[in-house]
Amino acid sequence: MKQNLSTKLLRQPYIVWSVLFILAPLAMVCYYAFTDKSGAFSLNSISQIPSYLSVFGKSILYGAVATVICFFLSYPFAYALSKAKLSAQKTMVMLVMLPMWMNFLIRTYSWMTILGRSGLLNKFLSLFGVESIKFLGTPGAVILGMVYNFLPYMILPIYSVLSKLDNSLIEAAKDLGCNRLQVFKRVVFPLSLPGILSGVTMVFVPCVSTFYITQKLGNGQIMLIGDIIEMQFQQANNYNLGAALSLVLMVLILICIGVMNRFGSSEENGGALYI
Repeated sequence: MKQNLSTKLLRQPYIVWSVLFILAPLAMVCYYAFTDKSGAFSLNSISQIPSYLSVFGKSILYGAVATVICFFLSYPFAYALSKAKLSAQKTMVMLVMLPMWMNFLIRTYSWMTILGRSGLLNKFLSLFGVESIKFLGTPGAVILGMVYNFLPYMILPIYSVLSKLDNSLIEAAKDLGCNRLQVFKRVVFPLSLPGILSGVTMVFVPCVSTFYITQKLGNGQIMLIGDIIEMQFQQANNYNLGAALSLVLMVLILICIGVMNRFGSSEENGGALYI
């Protein structure tokens, strides 16, 4: 009885936290999405969503491209890191986390000085007689900013799973005649799927909803859904449309995450049977 009471008491802070910072904001978003400026029920904001479908599509495309790039950069690094000596692992993990200790805005703003017309990159290229190239305001600059800012969120979950991998499974696969490629395909990769899915989620969600990266590295020429939402709240003072767009974005992200988790679950089960 005392244990049950203690357990209930320990749960209370988490319940309060969930209500204040999860349920209450969601309720406010739903309220504004389905009302007008007078507070009366209205579907006017929802009816405007189709005119922003192209922006939603572009946001998902940019987020998907950045996530794929992060994955292909992160997985080999995380795999090599998991095989390194323990002291080297600690040092490399600290170096991966080091940029995260710096303010997100400063990290993004620093790329403006690198990619600008008179930035460091163009100055370097001018040494070889290359004329000034426009980097800012291009899709490449925006995706680069996404990859740079969110790459650690892909590396760390994959590394965490790979570093805890049971080496006896790898040895068993080798004893059964598997070469290195087969060991990776049948053992290492299927067992690392939880880390991959966690990393994909942690990178894809902020990439789709970002707005500061596009404002600075997109130079105001690229508008993603995060920019539209921020504009509705900060400039247009249209909380209703901003909330409606936020609600649709949240639903789309949940659908994408659900599909990825379902795919990952199927692959993991299939891989286990295949082994």
